[in-house]
Amino acid sequence: MKSVWTATCKPLQFPALERNIKTDVLVIGGGMAGVLCAYFLKEAGIDYVLVEAGRIGSGITKNTTAKITSQHGLIYDKLIKNAGIEKASMYLKANQSAVGKFKELGEKFSCGLEEKNAHVYSLTDRNAIEREVRAVNALGFNASFTEKIPLPFKTAGAVIFEKQAQFNPLQFLHGIAQGLKIYENTQVKELAQNVAITDKFKIKAEKIIVATHFPLLNKHGSYFLKMYQHRSYVIALENAQSVDGMYLEEKKSGLSFRNYGDLLLIGGGDHRTGHQGGKYHVLRGFAKRHYPDATEMFSWATQDCMTLDGVPYIGRYSDRTQDLYVSAGFNKWGMTGAMTGAMILTDMLQGRKNPYASVFSPSRSIMKPQLLLNGITAVGNLLTPTAPRCPHMGCALKWNRTEKTWDCPCHGSRFEKDGKLIDNPATGDLR
Repeated sequence: MKSVWTATCKPLQFPALERNIKTDVLVIGGGMAGVLCAYFLKEAGIDYVLVEAGRIGSGITKNTTAKITSQHGLIYDKLIKNAGIEKASMYLKANQSAVGKFKELGEKFSCGLEEKNAHVYSLTDRNAIEREVRAVNALGFNASFTEKIPLPFKTAGAVIFEKQAQFNPLQFLHGIAQGLKIYENTQVKELAQNVAITDKFKIKAEKIIVATHFPLLNKHGSYFLKMYQHRSYVIALENAQSVDGMYLEEKKSGLSFRNYGDLLLIGGGDHRTGHQGGKYHVLRGFAKRHYPDATEMFSWATQDCMTLDGVPYIGRYSDRTQDLYVSAGFNKWGMTGAMTGAMILTDMLQGRKNPYASVFSPSRSIMKPQLLLNGITAVGNLLTPTAPRCPHMGCALKWNRTEKTWDCPCHGSRFEKDGKLIDNPATGDLR
């Protein structure tokens, strides 16, 4: 299984770390979040180094659907009710700022960036769509309602965000990574006070940014309680429909659509990592019914870190870690989440107040219903008397028959059949 982005991009290569080093800022993680941090630190004239356990973009970034939008499902009606109109407005403005920054950088780096409208649709709940339109308009953004979208089924309506964007994420990543101080194949195994420890070497840094998709340090921040991971699947069809925009159903189990060149990308089949779900069967069944003449050219799966309240964790790793920062928990919106994180953290490291930072604070309240569900899942799998066990926190792993991997239902670590680590928060292979 290979994403269309991997198939269309020749990766850059950076050396591995071969000595102990010192730097002002260390960025851990070479996905979109980490590379954007490194790019902005360089632009600000700050001494930095980025380390990546594998190759840059080889984790979640290579498997994104690469939608650049501030429209994150039906989030704004919920945010206004749960966090208030001020914080909902801050969240919207931060993500719109991220969209604008991608457009600006997309003119510098060849990445196929296209301005497109984004749509969230419902098959049955017109009222939910209308509430979201009213909520977004109350925040000063011009969202609109439509009953007609170019998809092969009827909907109850959709909310439209105009002038959003889509692109080839690896082309963009490789463009901004040119000339950055990056060490690949350099996995951080442990963090101490202002020191990152790899297999052979140490990196001393005044400040450290953890941008590893799922934060790797357990003793601060309680991220193992505040997040879980969610898998979803994508197929790319040739000789299918041009939808001229980005589309997402409001339900978690719904489908998403966008074009890339002559291909139609259909996403869905979602489930919590380590649990059962629709997987590729849902997508291929839909394609067979609605696009019988299409040919599947690519298929791939991705994984998202889901937070307690639908808002990323960006800022100080915890109240007790002055020099340690995090950018994680982007839910299903990794592109604007990564850009927002890079802009906020660059401001923080320069002693500048970012106008949107407080809404993303990792130290905000965790008293949400999802916290209880996360805890129950973790305890249940910790008590399950089977092997193998995840080296992260000891949960019983589940065999993923579709992808032939061992998956952790607690925190989402994944391993090859032979035990080699695929996805964090685990930092090593199965024993």
